[in-house]
Amino acid sequence: MAEGAALAVLGPNGAGKTTLLRMMATLLRPDEGELRVAGHDCPEHAGRARGLIGYLAHEPLVYLDLTAWQNLELFADLYGASRARIGDVLDRVGLLARAHDRPRAFSRGMVQRLGLARLLLTEPRLLLLDEPYGGLDARAAQLLDGLLGQERGARSVVLVTHDVERGVALADRVMVLRAGRVVLDERADGRDPAAFRERYEALVR
Repeated sequence: MAEGAALAVLGPNGAGKTTLLRMMATLLRPDEGELRVAGHDCPEHAGRARGLIGYLAHEPLVYLDLTAWQNLELFADLYGASRARIGDVLDRVGLLARAHDRPRAFSRGMVQRLGLARLLLTEPRLLLLDEPYGGLDARAAQLLDGLLGQERGARSVVLVTHDVERGVALADRVMVLRAGRVVLDERADGRDPAAFRERYEALVR
């Protein structure tokens, strides 16, 4: 995968999408084969790769009793990021007006956006996103589309999603997994997202 490219990983439940993402995040060791993340062989040099990765799991795992701003202050201090960027990243994900509210009162989609703000704070070279659209309403999903569009080319993105059309529309390449195996890996640009869905359904049937 080229630096600055976006890859959409598609497949049915149990296909291995989250497992692949967790290996790329250096949280799981592959049983076999080779894995190179951000230019580093893993797991041998996983420590060097981790500082270049931003990983948003299906559950963002924010601190519910800290405000959104306090969550990002804590994360900035832990990972050596600048607190001066907190207002900017909250604005980019549409949460600046709720900066001093606790995520306990947020919708699931707002918690997802706070998790994404946490990633952007460290300016990673590689974004790993596991179903980031889960729980987002239409407005929030459009906001995330725009945000990923802005990041395109600036950093590499691996997007795991069940939304076939959105994945194909956002990505440069598309990969389809079935039962832990790659059944398709090709360029996505120029593909008609609606037409690709028929092909996808035939591959995973």
